[in-house]
Amino acid sequence: MARTKFHVEVLTPEGEVFNDDVEMIATKTVGGSIGILAHHQPLLAMLDPAELRLYRSESETVRFAQGEGYLQVAGDGSVLILVEDAHDPTTLDTAELAEQLRAAEDAFAKADSHSEEQRVAARDKRRLEAFQRIAEGG
Repeated sequence: MARTKFHVEVLTPEGEVFNDDVEMIATKTVGGSIGILAHHQPLLAMLDPAELRLYRSESETVRFAQGEGYLQVAGDGSVLILVEDAHDPTTLDTAELAEQLRAAEDAFAKADSHSEEQRVAARDKRRLEAFQRIAEGG
């Protein structure tokens, strides 16, 4: 069954990665998983690193490995997704991600407790773990 489409724009600091109409969005906020359909109530949510799925139709899905960011459903029903990074999962290199994850774990272990360095390393570790799961198909 076809659903009503709505406009979605996905932006990173490097620029636009998606700008089109979709039937549904599925992703993860800090509060848990969320699905957005047309005519959703206005919303502002913080996003966790996760897989972002943009359903153009029942048979066509655009996927991204998304970093932390924000999702806004505007009053007109359009959606704006602002994320640190968004990558096509097929371009993720699991060996490179594993190496980066080890570096983040080392940085976390070496940082002073409750320091900014430890907070940044923990955030990087969480993002890299999520990207690794996505790259491995999980």
